[in-house]
Amino acid sequence: MAIQISGGGSQIKRHSYQQNAEINVTPFVDVILVLLIIFMVVAPLSMVDVPVDLPPNAAAPTPPPLEPIYISVQKNGTVYIQNDRSDLHQLIAELQARTQGNHEVRLFVRGDRHAEYGQLMAVMTALQAGGYTKIGLLTEEVAEQ
Repeated sequence: MAIQISGGGSQIKRHSYQQNAEINVTPFVDVILVLLIIFMVVAPLSMVDVPVDLPPNAAAPTPPPLEPIYISVQKNGTVYIQNDRSDLHQLIAELQARTQGNHEVRLFVRGDRHAEYGQLMAVMTALQAGGYTKIGLLTEEVAEQ
């Protein structure tokens, strides 16, 4: 009698785990949330204007960094450049005096929610006609409930 043993038995693999081809996004989400929190904390600090009496400096003055210029439109149509009242007809001349003709300065338009849409668009059109292309509109951030 002969006994025949076939090789068809179960083979034991060293690792029976299958490879996981998915990307683990948890560290990515953690980094994004930390960056979001940092920007939420730092952004309001850049808008704060604290009056400080600075000491005099004997060194030659350096040109100031390019900071944005805020143009505000109140609900009655009054236009302001930074904190100075302006007129729509004098807006471009005053902006060119402030920016020394540099049209690459970033402008932020702050329009009152009750201001007429036509008045806000007149300001935007005047800015674009004056050659200013880096214009942004500011809104108030709404807290989620």
